[in-house]
Amino acid sequence: MLLDEFADHCWTFLPVTKKTIDNYRGAYKRNISKRLGGKELSEISKREILDALAPLAAPNYFQTLMALRVIYREALNRELISNFPLKGIKAPKSRPLPQKFLTWEEVSSTNFGKYDSHIKFLALHGLRWGEAVALTIDDIYEDKVHINKSKYGPTKTISGVREVPYFGYFDQFPKSRVPIAKTLSSHGVTIHSLRKTYAYFLKTNNVHVTLAAKFLGHSNPMLTLKIYTLVRDNEVEEIGKKIRKQLELNTFQ
Repeated sequence: MLLDEFADHCWTFLPVTKKTIDNYRGAYKRNISKRLGGKELSEISKREILDALAPLAAPNYFQTLMALRVIYREALNRELISNFPLKGIKAPKSRPLPQKFLTWEEVSSTNFGKYDSHIKFLALHGLRWGEAVALTIDDIYEDKVHINKSKYGPTKTISGVREVPYFGYFDQFPKSRVPIAKTLSSHGVTIHSLRKTYAYFLKTNNVHVTLAAKFLGHSNPMLTLKIYTLVRDNEVEEIGKKIRKQLELNTFQ
């Protein structure tokens, strides 16, 4: 059986979420199908797989490797192959770089065209993309956004079921994230980075990190704390001025 044929079969029965299947399928199609998909599943060597993975950046490498692992694990279980060619292949360790994000002041002063209200809504409410797509006007009442579902089904975690203060700008979201992602990319940010905008908005409005974690749907407040420790360049300057002023006052007392 060809690798492509078995991969297409795998996507129909793997016991994982639809979102995970979509991620696996996308990584496989981008990075493996053209190079190895037309070859017999049992004849593909570890060297060929390593050569296909080698040019990929760490996050893409990891996603593609995970997709191949589930494909070959299922093939092994069905006795379509006698050995596991991915044995010993490890994803490279990546050092995450600080991600750029916009402050609410920057978002509010920018016109994002057709998707302006969608982007401002995400920046002011911190929803994940899947949560935003599933949201309807009926979920907004009593000055709150009631989040209890995702386009993929239930929320990502139990903590994902939550209520956040409503600040306006809601407009039904399109099913595809591509147009909004393209709009944001021209400003050097992503859809997910708008959650950082929201977290930073909460931080600068003196919302405690534990409450911010609830608003963001984080099961672990340490995830929120990582965002809360982000410091913008202007903050460094402002804090420096504030401390210098305090030191000058103390000197003359």
